[in-house]
Amino acid sequence: MSTHDLSPSPSPSPQPHARVVHPIEQESFRRLRARLDTSHFPPLTRAVVERVIHSAADLEYAADLVTDEAALVRAHKALHAGAPVVVDVEMVAAGITRRETVCRLKDAKAGPDLTRSAHAVRLAYEQVGPGALWVIGCAPTALEELLTLDADPALVIGLPVGFVGAAESKAALRESGLPAVSNVSEKGGSAVAAAALNALLYHPPGAPRPRDTQHDPLHPRTKETQ
Repeated sequence: MSTHDLSPSPSPSPQPHARVVHPIEQESFRRLRARLDTSHFPPLTRAVVERVIHSAADLEYAADLVTDEAALVRAHKALHAGAPVVVDVEMVAAGITRRETVCRLKDAKAGPDLTRSAHAVRLAYEQVGPGALWVIGCAPTALEELLTLDADPALVIGLPVGFVGAAESKAALRESGLPAVSNVSEKGGSAVAAAALNALLYHPPGAPRPRDTQHDPLHPRTKETQ
């Protein structure tokens, strides 16, 4: 879901009811873990890595993703406190089903030395201000534009895809020192970007964390938590 409401008010909190996990999803995660040991990852990092891999059926993301657990913990807190979520394209918004998002691409216009995606980022920042979570899964120019702003983000999920500018924009994100989820290679996309955000959404405050998961069918207990 996405909204073009220009009010600066924070996004509503996720629905309080528990998420129902479909048996097919449970089986998919079981098969993922049968092929890849993720138990060494810190809790929220593990959640992000597994959900990204699940969304793409691509085990290489385990080595390709770059995350920071402390940044994810802070971003998780901000997200569940109602921080706005901004996306670069509607395809990313479509993958985030438990939170309203802001996408200004329909309102944006390309100009000299400015792509439509970059203009959309400017418009979104004017709307939400600092402290938002930014989810960029399509256009490298959107990520590049965000890095020029004093956006003070709670988190930047920077996973644009493509042969031109994608890897470079993600490298610039890492060099910026902003709290971020990125990957080293040229791959990425809307599905994996939405999945990274969903990994944080699906663990509401007080819920069992991925390594302490006796009640979570997607995260069986590991040896170190027994």
